[in-house]
Amino acid sequence: MLDLLDGRRVCVLTGAGVSTDSGIPDYRGPDSPPRNPMTYQQFVGDAAFRRHYWARNHLGWRFMDAARPNLGHRALARLERAGVVHGVITQNVDLLHTKAGSRRVVDLHGSYAQVRCLVCDHRISRWTLADRLDAANPGFADTVAAATGVEIAPDADAVVESTDHFRVVDCDRCGGTLKPDIVYFGESVPKPRVAEAFSMVDAADALLVAGSSLTVMSGLRFVRRAARAGTPVVIVNRGATRGDEFASIKLELGCSEVLDAYSATKSSACTTGRCMSAGNSVVE
Repeated sequence: MLDLLDGRRVCVLTGAGVSTDSGIPDYRGPDSPPRNPMTYQQFVGDAAFRRHYWARNHLGWRFMDAARPNLGHRALARLERAGVVHGVITQNVDLLHTKAGSRRVVDLHGSYAQVRCLVCDHRISRWTLADRLDAANPGFADTVAAATGVEIAPDADAVVESTDHFRVVDCDRCGGTLKPDIVYFGESVPKPRVAEAFSMVDAADALLVAGSSLTVMSGLRFVRRAARAGTPVVIVNRGATRGDEFASIKLELGCSEVLDAYSATKSSACTTGRCMSAGNSVVE
């Protein structure tokens, strides 16, 4: 992998597998339990689904907010500072790349930390909504967590069986439906965000995929685009991916160990006078 990426500007596409070492589970890893995330159609079309989602998310988002970057996230931030990685496209909503110090990040599916109104598009922070939901459901979080424990899903959702008694709040400006600023299954990624990600892929000399099964088209399309352009694709993922046929190299290893080792190699090169410039060449 190091030989193929050496001297190239690298764009990185990450999935849930890059965050498992931060305690956030993935959707489709070899040891992952079956998961049925809520679809956009269910959320907008059924008040009971919305109540169920917000009750679970009211517990789960706090665990995601408390998660901290792991070796893999920090390695990518170092590689960006070294001029090796010129951008990260992430399918994750956990903001861990930004927390680790990466500066050029496309949060393809949004983030857990913001909520928007589907009617007036007013946006508030998840902390602000938490205060309103706490007021509407006093003691809910503590009572449920104490009774059942909390199992977290990759989208800041928590596994809670009974949510019938939970009260949902609406937009305090127009009374519209509030939704996490996250792209749900069945929902389209905003076009400007896709265009920014395509631009990042087009400007790269190599695409590194870390921790994604590429099951959904929102990630696979970038691999296909790189392959059509003749750009080398390196995939690091435990288990098969839909992009394996396009990969120049496929490593069945953990993301943290590979990315940290790669970063250490580039850091060593810089200390001996060889490191990436802002362009495509290696500087002696």
